[in-house]
Amino acid sequence: MYFHDKRLQYPVRVESPDPIYARMLQQAIGGIEGEIRVCFQYFFQAWGNRAPTTKYRDMLLNTATEEIGHIEMLATAVAMNLENAPTKVQEAGAADALVGAVMGGENPRHIAEGMLHKTLLSTGLSAFPGNADGLPFDMSHIYASGNIAADMYCNVAAESTGRVLAVRLSNATNDLGMKDMWSFLIARDTMHQQQWLAVIEELGGHQGTLPIPNSFPQSEEHQKFSYNFFATARDGTPPPAGRWTSGPSLDGKGEYSVVQNEPMGEEPVLGPARPDSGAQKEQIG
Repeated sequence: MYFHDKRLQYPVRVESPDPIYARMLQQAIGGIEGEIRVCFQYFFQAWGNRAPTTKYRDMLLNTATEEIGHIEMLATAVAMNLENAPTKVQEAGAADALVGAVMGGENPRHIAEGMLHKTLLSTGLSAFPGNADGLPFDMSHIYASGNIAADMYCNVAAESTGRVLAVRLSNATNDLGMKDMWSFLIARDTMHQQQWLAVIEELGGHQGTLPIPNSFPQSEEHQKFSYNFFATARDGTPPPAGRWTSGPSLDGKGEYSVVQNEPMGEEPVLGPARPDSGAQKEQIG
């Protein structure tokens, strides 16, 4: 069960409406780094969470609900940036109004007109659940595995790429209102990165959680290969040394080493095709 408040989570202010920037903002709504992605990722992780305690479920629900507010802020920002966009490409000065609105008029007219068609015909000059190219968000990047450690590592990646996008979008505008909004959202991404890492630490850190799932006995895996870095250069050139090439493994259960990757199996030979497989007669034995 959820409740709503008509007020925004944080003020959204646009001083100079910019229709091209509105299109860029769509990436933060419906892109793979965007708010729809993390919102539903956290919801489905919460709804499927099984554990002796509900504290991780509760935490995920709180943050997922917060992300709804971020989507609302961004959707508001898109609409506000489209405030002065013309409703007809044929309007006097329409191309100039769109193209000249940003970056000194350097954007090609077809880019501006393509953006206008989408936001006018499909949404009436407002946001939509898609990315900056107009592609709808299809939920294919929602990761909810049922494993709390795996989900937390996925969440760190989601918040990291989301914060990268937020910084890029902040750098892409000179509008002080938009910069203020991004200052808030970037700060929230900072907390969320820390939050998921804190769960991993609470679960025992790398040593306690790795390898995932830690419920599978490592005695049942080929431990000879568990901590080898496979070098694949055909001439046998060793890879540059790194933390992953020598020393104790992060989980404390092995030692890293470098092994030249060589074939351990034989060439696969599948044999003739079946008569009913639709193959050519020359393929059938």
